[in-house]
Amino acid sequence: MVRRTAAAGEPRVLIIVQNLPVPFDRRVWLESKALMAAGYDVTVVCPKAPGDPAYHVVDGAALHKYRPYAPGGGRAGFFVEYVYSFLATLRLVLRARRRGGRFRVLQACNPPDIFWPIALLLRWLDGTLFVFDHHDLCPELYRSRFPDGPALPYRGLRALERRTHRTADHVISTNDSYRRIAIERSGKSPDDVTVVRTGPDPDKLKRGNADEPCLRGHRHLAAYIGVMGPQDGVDVVVRAADHVVHTLGRKDIGFTLIGSGDSYDEVVALRDELGLRDHVEFTGRAPDDVVTRVMSTADVGLSPDPKNPLNDVSTMNKTMEYMAYGLPVVAFDLRETRVSAGDAAVYVRPNDVRLYAEAVVDLADDEPRRTRMAALGRDRVERVLAWPHQERAYVAVYDRLVGRTAVTAEAYA
Repeated sequence: MVRRTAAAGEPRVLIIVQNLPVPFDRRVWLESKALMAAGYDVTVVCPKAPGDPAYHVVDGAALHKYRPYAPGGGRAGFFVEYVYSFLATLRLVLRARRRGGRFRVLQACNPPDIFWPIALLLRWLDGTLFVFDHHDLCPELYRSRFPDGPALPYRGLRALERRTHRTADHVISTNDSYRRIAIERSGKSPDDVTVVRTGPDPDKLKRGNADEPCLRGHRHLAAYIGVMGPQDGVDVVVRAADHVVHTLGRKDIGFTLIGSGDSYDEVVALRDELGLRDHVEFTGRAPDDVVTRVMSTADVGLSPDPKNPLNDVSTMNKTMEYMAYGLPVVAFDLRETRVSAGDAAVYVRPNDVRLYAEAVVDLADDEPRRTRMAALGRDRVERVLAWPHQERAYVAVYDRLVGRTAVTAEAYA
């Protein structure tokens, strides 16, 4: 076992994330690498991916991992999962502190909004500063998953969100909608909330040569990449594919869906029920080389997130990744999706599967339009959205909190 030991003068940072392992969580991994490049020592506590060790060092970041536990079963299952995750995280945080000494900054990423007591503990023990990296709106996530659920859990989630915001020394929001919530709903000072988008790396995510086997005998390919949860609309892709193949008779368009999540088995079963095995492929979580081959072959990127209280104000990472790969996007007309994609997407009336399917076919048949939209999307990524533009604001939050001057920070560049 190789332990990562902080060099003299490197401020020690702890990052907590519960819903994805690292480095699979692209945002957290980009943040970790940005901090290390700026001279910070980074430790991450997160769940294990299959086959992961309990401790390993990746590119200089010390990763402490616990076995995930997700019992399912609705609202009660979430409660049990989060209690387990909190206790497992606390155990590894204390272990990492014991091995390497105090942390200068703790960054907690949500969902869920449950780690502020750990921030208070480290603040009391060591004066550790707390940065909250706001990935998702947990109250809206609850309303989206359980629209007819009781009000008490929603009010509880609002209270946890507010407590997390108010405990934090600084809040990092993924878009301006989230920033407004931190300020207006939780009372944060505007000076203590910074927008850092999850911009793709255009040097890593870029279109290569098409890979004919990815077409699986089809002329066109529409691709999806991302989490497959109840609020992500993957069922929309399968139902749209059914309309494309069986109603419009377009057997020349194939669909490839990359990723996994709570709804994976359900949407695979839906595909089989609709008789789409020859047209819709599920890869599960896939390595980067498979992602690149599929995205380099595809004609259209699919952002099927339905309009609901969460999705309308959330930034969809997959949308920007499609743009980085030079893919035009088909999406429902959501507020923050328009902010991200601009003219690189076709916007469909929310939650209308038939119109979504027809937009995919129209775009597949219009190569000049696809080419124009692809160029607009790639250009927007390179000029505005790319992670190198975002990481400067991200690292500046840390430099400000720990009192590092620009000269000190540049010494590590």
